[in-house]
Amino acid sequence: MEAGALVIFALLVMFAVLGLGVWVTVKAVGAAKRGVDRTITQARRTVEDTTLRARSLGQVGVTAGLAQLRLDLRTSMRATQQALYQGVQTDASLRESIGLFERLSEHGHDLDAELKRLEQEPDRKRIAASLPDLRERTRKITESADSLRWAARERARRFAEDDLSVLSAQIEVESGALSDWSRESVDDLAAGAAPWGATTGPERRSDGLQEPGPAALNRASRPQRQPWEKAPRKTPRPETTA
Repeated sequence: MEAGALVIFALLVMFAVLGLGVWVTVKAVGAAKRGVDRTITQARRTVEDTTLRARSLGQVGVTAGLAQLRLDLRTSMRATQQALYQGVQTDASLRESIGLFERLSEHGHDLDAELKRLEQEPDRKRIAASLPDLRERTRKITESADSLRWAARERARRFAEDDLSVLSAQIEVESGALSDWSRESVDDLAAGAAPWGATTGPERRSDGLQEPGPAALNRASRPQRQPWEKAPRKTPRPETTA
């Protein structure tokens, strides 16, 4: 019975270790996959932004106009997203702003996808006719995103200024308290030293001379000798016989 129980216990421990190992492996693979996906997405965005910037500068006409609209839209939305998601870590009131930005992002993604499709459209005249409407939609989205971003930054700046003002006031109060305590402690020491000197120091007589204190009287009553001077030894007196 004891051997069977030990075998069962050993199997349970082995299965537990194997299960833990599988769970750790799955978590590590998932984290690595997410890291790779983020790297690929960031690299793709960088390449696409570089391509759009080159098209907006190196070409003219409809192609340059579409590229510039996409570049303005993506730059504004990305900057606003970064500002809001970083700010909400210290200011929970920005959660409502993030909700509004996510709704705005849906319109931004739809517009970016439409502009991307129009880049492959062969009918340039139709695209040129629709450019004013596309510019107006881009302007509304970017202005809304910029408004959210600058409001979040202004809020963070005011919080920092208020905190600095409160901290400066507290430091001034503490500095004043430390200065007052220093003066009081010096006065207390001087006041405490005065009666001690009066009781232990020499007393002044009415005729202007000073009476020696108790310590001086004690010293005067003892014979003075040098530190290396030895006390005289008494020699025994010789006995006399009658």
